[in-house]
Amino acid sequence: MKSVFVAVVLALATLSAHAQTTYQQIGNITYGSDGTTYQQIGNISYGSDGTTAQRIGNITYDSGGNTYQQIGNITYGSDGSTGQRIGDTTYINGPAGQSATCQKIGDTTYCN
Repeated sequence: MKSVFVAVVLALATLSAHAQTTYQQIGNITYGSDGTTYQQIGNISYGSDGTTAQRIGNITYDSGGNTYQQIGNITYGSDGSTGQRIGDTTYINGPAGQSATCQKIGDTTYCN
């Protein structure tokens, strides 16, 4: 799973946060500026907060019961959320009218 996809799934799952969050991937670990870490082992990402996400094909299943399907440059969440990647920026629309953007610069992804 690419770091930007991990960050998009994380941003989709936690869209209610309003502060800017950054995610930096070093090896198979993604570090969130909110203190959480995510370790990628095979096709499963393990969060330090107890969450997991497993990617099978173009679908990611999270431990909260949500699924995220990537079709082309758009990720569709089972909760009605979407994330569209254009270049290095991903535009996210949440189920309750919430929105965020994530931009990858180097090995760091910035989400607000």
